[in-house]
Amino acid sequence: MAEVGIFVGTMYGNALLVAEEAETILKKHGHQAKVFEDPELADWQYYRNHYALVVTSTTGQGDLPDSIMPLFQSIKDQLGYQPELHYGLIALGDSNYDRFCGGGKQFDALLQEQSATRIADVLTIDANDHPEPEVVSGPWVEQWATLLK
Repeated sequence: MAEVGIFVGTMYGNALLVAEEAETILKKHGHQAKVFEDPELADWQYYRNHYALVVTSTTGQGDLPDSIMPLFQSIKDQLGYQPELHYGLIALGDSNYDRFCGGGKQFDALLQEQSATRIADVLTIDANDHPEPEVVSGPWVEQWATLLK
């Protein structure tokens, strides 16, 4: 089964809750999964030949949370081209803001620029409609888990 690194960017804990639920679901499907709350480039590098699942909320005006910004910056500055990477992305946000899910969309754009392969569409979760984001993310992760080899 697949090895999945789950990389979390959270402010108030919702993204971490979604990531921990994803870890449980992936393990139930027979995959190995590990959550990284304060992810570092070395953690990311290991999963470049496996799978990465990015779960991030959005802060301010479409920015990434402080907990994942160093990883994002390191990937941008130090890695560049990574066509071997397969990933999924869950973006949490609030549609009351102009840049809804901007943090997740930035991360996705960077990985696409670097020729990584996204498995499934990005899941965007609106805090206005879903105060418990794991209710929405659970079925998405169930489906995503079946796409991993």
